[in-house]
Amino acid sequence: MTAGEIAAYLLGCCGSLGRFESYMFGSTLNGIGEDIDILVVGSVGDALSQLKQELQSASECLPLHILYMQSTEVQHTEFVTREKCVPLTQLASSVAV
Repeated sequence: MTAGEIAAYLLGCCGSLGRFESYMFGSTLNGIGEDIDILVVGSVGDALSQLKQELQSASECLPLHILYMQSTEVQHTEFVTREKCVPLTQLASSVAV
């Protein structure tokens, strides 16, 4: 699967992702690697608990490595910029229907 196909799959099967900022980073963006690095940005609570369950189910089919951060952590560490994270929505939009 390409990065775009993975992003489209995750957005399709994990409905709660729409309530968070979600990104892909790492080697999968270049079509290499053994794992799929995903960053989820948002606050804790029931929505995050639901998302974790959905991503757990998705990880049965995909080798997901998921990092959860709050917005303040992302800003403080500049993680998105430093790791060249790409929004899942952007990746999914590149998939031909």
